[in-house]
Amino acid sequence: MKYEMLYLIDSAMAEEARDALIARFEDTVKNLGGKVLSTDKWGVKKLAYLIGNMSDAFYVLMTFEADGSAIKELDRIAGITDGVLRRMITKAA
Repeated sequence: MKYEMLYLIDSAMAEEARDALIARFEDTVKNLGGKVLSTDKWGVKKLAYLIGNMSDAFYVLMTFEADGSAIKELDRIAGITDGVLRRMITKAA
């Protein structure tokens, strides 16, 4: 199935660390038997509400194909990764 994962990264993170984090999520999908279709870096945007003391974050939208068990593992990894403020995985149309 086709999915989208929108995640927010701490905007204070260095560019090299941010790129490594994005690559890590792409590699995770591939290692779980999925296929990354695209990764769109939306850049730093203002948040609708404060998360901790942060008012902005770096937005990334990754579109990929994977099975249900891979989704659970990807969500678990994103949830325990430092620098990820929020994440949401949804089925793509």
